[in-house]
Amino acid sequence: MEYYEVHPEDPQMRYISKAVNVLKNGGVIIYPTDTVYGIGCDIYNKKALGRLFSIKNDSDDKLFSFVCSGFKEISKYAKISDYAYRRMRHLLPGPYTFILPTTRLVPKELWSKRKTVGIRMPNNQIALKLVEELGNPLVSTSATSRRGNLLYDTFEIKNIFSNQVDLMLACGNIIGDPSSVIDLSDDEPEIIRQGAGDVALFV
Repeated sequence: MEYYEVHPEDPQMRYISKAVNVLKNGGVIIYPTDTVYGIGCDIYNKKALGRLFSIKNDSDDKLFSFVCSGFKEISKYAKISDYAYRRMRHLLPGPYTFILPTTRLVPKELWSKRKTVGIRMPNNQIALKLVEELGNPLVSTSATSRRGNLLYDTFEIKNIFSNQVDLMLACGNIIGDPSSVIDLSDDEPEIIRQGAGDVALFV
């Protein structure tokens, strides 16, 4: 596994480019978000999606979402109601995953039974730069142990996944809660998980 230390606020583009090249060639990477470290791949690479599913197979945490760089991109992959947009624009980028109705641009492997998807726009420059340079969303799931426990220490993450992923972008230990998950796919919002993001707007 390639391993690079990246500046959290002004990420070195040579490392971002290396990661994007790996993604475009069907690779799986680990990268920081505004909550925890994520494991991700190109949304359109079926081989990489298969690897990601395999990595998370034995974990209790099977929540897959994908990272978008902005609202223009989100609107391509999810249907946003006026109500959802008004709430989301106050909170993003930030530590939230929003459940929204999917569009046909999203591979069916990522659809829920209700034809919804989880959308992330993390407040993290490394994650956002990756998606911008890739040109389409990045499938993402939290870096966890096989028991589903979140992993915060870069040394531990590197050791656990060294034979499973191709590249890791690190910016030190990230100790925090996972994103808050809000379902905005129906008329009434539903708080699925209260995490790092304030959910007061939906109570």
